[in-house]
Parts: sequence; structure tokens; C-alpha cells
Amino acid sequence: MRRTFTPQGAISGLILGAALLALVGCGSTPPADITLATQAPASASTPEKVGDLSTERIKWASSKPGCEGDCPRIEIDSVAFPGIPKLTALVDHVLAYMTGTDANRRGPYDTLSEYTQYFWSVARPRDATYFKASVKDTVGDVVAVELHTEQFITGAAHGIPATQYLNWERSRGRVMSLEEALIPGRHPQYVAALRQAHAKWLAGNPDARRDPAAYNKMWPFQESDNYALTRDGIVVKYDAYSIAPYSHGEPELSIPYAELRGILKPELLPAS
Repeated sequence: MRRTFTPQGAISGLILGAALLALVGCGSTPPADITLATQAPASASTPEKVGDLSTERIKWASSKPGCEGDCPRIEIDSVAFPGIPKLTALVDHVLAYMTGTDANRRGPYDTLSEYTQYFWSVARPRDATYFKASVKDTVGDVVAVELHTEQFITGAAHGIPATQYLNWERSRGRVMSLEEALIPGRHPQYVAALRQAHAKWLAGNPDARRDPAAYNKMWPFQESDNYALTRDGIVVKYDAYSIAPYSHGEPELSIPYAELRGILKPELLPAS
């Protein structure tokens, strides 16, 4: 089940426990607690540079401990921010949150470690969960992070994907919501620009071109605030089955900056 994440509502109570993903090498026995308040050993992480931002690529994968044959599996390909531990912890939290919750639980999983312990206890032989986090772009003060999960459940026809963007303001140490990025009162103009981007996307969609009326009835336009600020404009992500059939994956619409003037706050626009 996909959980819609609301960054502003979760940040305030989050960063008291975990600090950095500290994962052992790929394919080794999983630690008792994946999310440790220590740096990952050098052998487990790969330093990377994205613009002026220092990051670490951290990978970990394991089948259920003690299992032989067809076993449940978890794979993590995440990113850590050595200079921004609060963002690292948030990435860990949101990835776990995106998996949804068991009907018997009272709330979401707070960390990947918590989700992993749950998964080992209930997963069937071929069940699997994949986690990925990466920097989509950096624009001035903003770091756009892309978080992706995919769950494979025994008996399901295909995996269950989910993607969430986080736009982190380095100077303020917090996530910037869509409404904070827009000029006050300009949300209707944002929706109009998004509709225009959707129309362009439909023009390149062979299913929509084949029978526009039927397609629009089955897959009508929807708003989305799941956006990433990039150097070319904003990218808006949709869930699978939202505005297109599963075969189209998770659709992505792009709105260039030229169409965002008077909509996006001036300080977020590139210099003319």
C-alpha cells in the first residue's frame, strides 16, 4: 500500500534517534539494527559529489537470515549526506514510511531497520522489497532527493512502485513544500501549467492518441504536489495507475521555468 508522505508533518518529531544509514557490505548478514547512529565503514560506502554537495552511496542487500532456497529479500541502494545528518535520517524514515503498514499496526515504520524486522517476520518465500534514494538535482540552496520503493508480494501480478520527491532547503534545514515554493495565491496558475504539461505528455502517449475521449474518461488529469526542483524547471511525479495504466509506469510531467514565471517564487527562478 502506498502511503502519501507529508514532509512538514513528519520532520518535527523525527530526528531524535537515527542519524546515518550504517550498512554492512552487499550480501552479508544483516545487522540487528540497520539504522545506526554511526558512520558507515569505508568499505560499505562510496563518497560522491553532486555539484557542491558531498554524498555517500550506501548499498546493502540480504535474504532472510537462516532461510534457504526461495527466500524473502531486501535490497537498499541509498544516499547519505555526511554534512546533513538530519536529511540522511529523513531519507531513512521516508523510505520506510512509503512501504505502508500492516493492518494490525497502529502507525508507519519509522526506520528501515524497523521495517526490515517486520518484513522478516511476515514475508513469504519470494516476497521482496527494494529501496532506492538518490539526488535528482541541486539548484542553489535546494537539494531535490528522489526516493523510490518497490514491493513484490507473492501472488501479485507485478511489483508495487512508489516514488516521492523531497526538496531540502539547506539554509533552513527543512523540506520545502509545493505551496511554499509558489507565490501566494498562484496555485490555480500552477494547476493550469501542470494541465498544459499533461496535454503535451498526452500528445506523445500512443494509448491516448488512439482514442482520446476513452483515455480521458479512464485516466483523467489529476493534480499532484509531488514535485522536484531541477535546473530546467520542476518535475512532477505521479503514482502508477493515477493518470495512466500500469504499463506507463509512474508518469512524470515537466514544467520549464519559462512557464513558471509569476507562479514560482522569484528566488527559485534562474537568473535571466
